[in-house]
Amino acid sequence: MDEPHLLIVDDDERIRGLLQKFLIRSGFLVSTARDAAHARRVLGGLEFDLIVLDIMMPGEDGVTLCRSLRETINTPIMLLTAKGETEDRINGLEAGADDYLAKPFEPKELLLRINAILRRVPATEPAMQAPKVMHLGLLRYDIERGELWRGEDLVRLTATENQLMRIFSAGTNNAVSRASMVEQLGRSGGQAQERAVDVQITRLRRKLEADPKQPRYLQTVRGAGYMLSPD
Repeated sequence: MDEPHLLIVDDDERIRGLLQKFLIRSGFLVSTARDAAHARRVLGGLEFDLIVLDIMMPGEDGVTLCRSLRETINTPIMLLTAKGETEDRINGLEAGADDYLAKPFEPKELLLRINAILRRVPATEPAMQAPKVMHLGLLRYDIERGELWRGEDLVRLTATENQLMRIFSAGTNNAVSRASMVEQLGRSGGQAQERAVDVQITRLRRKLEADPKQPRYLQTVRGAGYMLSPD
């Protein structure tokens, strides 16, 4: 298997260098960018398995860049946030990030988070394999390939959104608790992570539902969690 290729975007040259050395020693290919404009140029010529993106950068900040990238790519994105800046984290998740890590952090924790995200990215399935498809109105979700389609158009899902679809697909019409989702997503527990799950559900509903505020398919089950009810 080829080494995963990571892109580190951070305006702090020292942090970029330290993370690059650590992650190369941990078995990754690593490219770096000093700001959003530099990152765009790098992404214009290379594909990556994951992007590690600092929120606080001069010029275009990380949340704005994340939101813009989500319009064209579904590469997993890990945000680096200032410690205690809860609003930044929520804004980042709403912008399409898959996870966040507060500075300062232990490099080993970053490594664990990166590996957890990469495990959630669906592997490419053989084209000959008969698909198992779930229908949600005009949408169809190919469970084995991890693809959501609206007619002939592929609907982009982040790695986390895809993992949530797989979690729900394994037990349709059954409620899944927020704590269970936190565990299955490979996150550490706590109310903050359950709030992060709520944000991911809100984003996923925008892609699944005609009216996200009155969901037909991805429903809230009071006191129990969330439930997916396909056609």
